Amino acid sequence: MTTRFWLVRHGEIEDSARGRCYGSLDVGLSPNGRRRMARVAEMLQDEPIAAVFSSPRRRALESAGVIAAARACPCEVVPALREIDFGDFEGLGYDEIAARYPAEYQRWMEEPAKVTFPNGENFPLLRARVLDAFGTLAEQRAGETVAVVTHGGVIRALLAWALGMPDDCIFRLAQDYGAVNLLVLTDGTPSVRLLNGGGMLPAG
Repeated sequence: MTTRFWLVRHGEIEDSARGRCYGSLDVGLSPNGRRRMARVAEMLQDEPIAAVFSSPRRRALESAGVIAAARACPCEVVPALREIDFGDFEGLGYDEIAARYPAEYQRWMEEPAKVTFPNGENFPLLRARVLDAFGTLAEQRAGETVAVVTHGGVIRALLAWALGMPDDCIFRLAQDYGAVNLLVLTDGTPSVRLLNGGGMLPAG
């Protein structure tokens, strides 16, 4: 039994969020981000994608909508596929965070997979909910090919699990805007067939 998951990071975000910490903030795509997702949809046009699953955040929903519309297949929101909640850091610039929360900011820079964001989440919490949702999808969609459109942190959690990587290595996994990854389950055993593909496609 082989199940194929195309893991797609959302496209480039709108200007209003650039240079700011955004996880739970509901920002949309830039024009370039929408063009990039159209290219991703084109890349995947020959894949037998049965359904598209998306994070509830607008940047992911807009990206998923482009892929689903190109294939005329359903798009379903999975709340657990949302990005990590940065808590009190949400919406702040990185210099602001460093000034207001120096100890927490230093820990974030030194041990990003271990820090708990004030009034937010940490990576272990994200990983637990993401792997639980992924397990449900794998069971429900066994033997099919599906697309999952989500965020860099979510995709890194899934790829690190598939590769048996420790948490402190997750940022070695590049995830550009519009990145395409292929994770395959063969009789329940994961393998990564493509990593960060398409992220450097020209905007066109």
